[in-house]
Amino acid sequence: VHFPDTERAEWLNKTVKQMWPFICQFIEKLFRETIEPAVRGANNHLSTFSFTKIDIGHQPLRINGVKVYTENVDKRQIILDLQISFVGNCEIDLEIKRYFCRAGVKSIQIHGTMRVILEPLIGDMPLIGALSLFFLRKPLLEINWTGLTNLLDVPGLNGLSDTIILDIISNYLVLPNRITVPLVSEVQLAQLRFPVPKGVLRIHFIEAQDLEGKDTYLKGIVKGKSDPYGIIRVGNQIFQSKVIKENLNPKWNEVYEALVYEHPGQELEIELFDEDPDKDDFLGSLMIDLIEVEKERLLDEWFTLDEVSKGKLHLKLEWLTLMPTAENLDKVLTSIRADKDQANDGLSSALLILYLDSARNLPSGKKINSNPNPLVLLSVGHKAQESKIRYKTNEPVWEENFTFFVHNPKRQDLEVEVRDEQHQCSLGNFKLPLSQLLESEDLTMHQRFHLSNSGPNSTINMKIALRVLSLEKQARSPDHQHSAQVKRPSLSKDARKPSFKPQVPVSPPADSNKPVPASPVIDSDKKTDMAEKSQHPNASPQWPTDLSRSSSSLHASNFTYSPSHLSVKEPTPSIASDISLPIATQELRQRLRQLENGTTLGQSPLGQIQLTIRHSSQRNKLIVVVHSCRNLIAFSEEGSDPYVRMYLLPDKRRSGRRKTHVSKKTLNPVFDQIFDFSVSLPEVQRRTLDVAVKNSGGFLSKDKGLLGKLLIPLASEELAKGWTQWYDLTEDGTKPHGAS
Repeated sequence: VHFPDTERAEWLNKTVKQMWPFICQFIEKLFRETIEPAVRGANNHLSTFSFTKIDIGHQPLRINGVKVYTENVDKRQIILDLQISFVGNCEIDLEIKRYFCRAGVKSIQIHGTMRVILEPLIGDMPLIGALSLFFLRKPLLEINWTGLTNLLDVPGLNGLSDTIILDIISNYLVLPNRITVPLVSEVQLAQLRFPVPKGVLRIHFIEAQDLEGKDTYLKGIVKGKSDPYGIIRVGNQIFQSKVIKENLNPKWNEVYEALVYEHPGQELEIELFDEDPDKDDFLGSLMIDLIEVEKERLLDEWFTLDEVSKGKLHLKLEWLTLMPTAENLDKVLTSIRADKDQANDGLSSALLILYLDSARNLPSGKKINSNPNPLVLLSVGHKAQESKIRYKTNEPVWEENFTFFVHNPKRQDLEVEVRDEQHQCSLGNFKLPLSQLLESEDLTMHQRFHLSNSGPNSTINMKIALRVLSLEKQARSPDHQHSAQVKRPSLSKDARKPSFKPQVPVSPPADSNKPVPASPVIDSDKKTDMAEKSQHPNASPQWPTDLSRSSSSLHASNFTYSPSHLSVKEPTPSIASDISLPIATQELRQRLRQLENGTTLGQSPLGQIQLTIRHSSQRNKLIVVVHSCRNLIAFSEEGSDPYVRMYLLPDKRRSGRRKTHVSKKTLNPVFDQIFDFSVSLPEVQRRTLDVAVKNSGGFLSKDKGLLGKLLIPLASEELAKGWTQWYDLTEDGTKPHGAS
């Protein structure tokens, strides 16, 4: 294949070959000095983890082609795209002594397009201030393991699989994660440390027409309809629409908002599938160059689907510019109807960009004279994110980026809490009304903020900026028939079919009055729950973020994260959990309606759960006994495979999750399992116990899902004595009341 703008660069391959032994030395240091301590600190079970051998092999990385961008780039930067291939016979051996576990890697293959940005260009040697490296889209990654089954038996890793691990690794390589290497000491790295997106793409995923009918009857003699849904990708942000049953002209009317960091190069990719019990059929695809959308500002068109014989898709795309002034804010709030409602979510009027630098003089936490393991919880409205943990320090340096979509900055607050991960206690907090940013110069604040409920001189250093999302419509004459440039796919349909059914959370539908943007599935800052594949919007980073938590203390590689870049940081496409996105609740309501079918279901349609709850002041723990459930609903013809999952809110980390065993094929399971949470009595009375009864199903099975929920506020004076009670399960956990 000949790409006219991509050039061969054999001189570069000869240079890399000469440098390869030294590159290998750097990689070995990275493994030993950064990755090894990060893995050890990520989980108590991994405290004896070590690399026994690291040999990257003699075969150097190859650069198959180089493209240099000369248009649509800043004059102070150089953008290169390198098509790289690495096929290495590595020997990387690791060991977890505590579990007598040995495993390793025999070979690694990686193929993809790496973007290298040289910026800022400066008038002194070495002319380039810094370079940034990242992949625009997920590279093809293959790892040949030895002893992987031993590794996955270790507690803390048993929710993983080889495909999940590959997803974790490859997504750490994709934008917005980037490695920034400063080349001069005094360079102004502010813009590199504070990456402001080029724009926000608002995608109205409206409807399709004339799709192919994939469902057949009577062994294919009768053509049926399809159950279409769409998967939308921008970089590593992934959204999935709801499924419209048996309709070749589906109307979704959903809205998504995605950050665009890089163009040229980033595209809007859409694939339509027909949902099937086994493997979903492909209904067509579309790729749209975002440069065209930016030029037009607003596109409302029907696009013909590629790779299929028929079908077209109606999209409305808005390119929103990030404005550093608030003069258009009232107009924007009116346009998204945020000026009248009191909600904290809906379409976004602004973007909050936050650089978390460091904290000073933090208190010692629960133990006097001991250094805490601080992390920061950040939240705006219902959306929350969590920083990495810094171990054993009261002067932590994070150097992390976060972004939040904001519905109405006049009414919403940024809440910041520093917590000690080791003792699960607060080290200080503060609340910043976003209206203060509206009064600041350039809508930006860069200062040390004093922490309340903390030490006398405890401060946290952050740079916070608000950017108003403005759609600058261009007047077009009626006869102007511009159409966005649609890229033709280079992969065949078969080569690109998903290896398993993507099950990402479905967005809330956008009604005509107030469209609600769906949360993207890929967010680096959200925690993954491997075993359940459930996700909560306020969840904080879990595995694999744990793995990388200290890895970005390596100053040369400043990985940056963005909240709206969800989930293919999630190793597997996650089924939306109970509260998070409405899909689980919607499914449950649908199932209830089917069960009801004109009859009255009675007082407790989802069944009940019996719990004993008490606080032991002697052990300083909340004790919860899960006794049994009765009259659960059947998930399939064979009944249900229930288990109980608990969190002590607001803690949704993996370490805070408690799970019973799975009881097979029963609607009246008996568990009789005791669980505890380390928490003081005054603290626990401010917390809520989140209990979900779930259906287990097989790995990646469709029969996973919610059987019922329960939220129990623990602000009771009876907690020290304790109680045993039957509770009604509900669809979303609200209004729990004791049955007996």
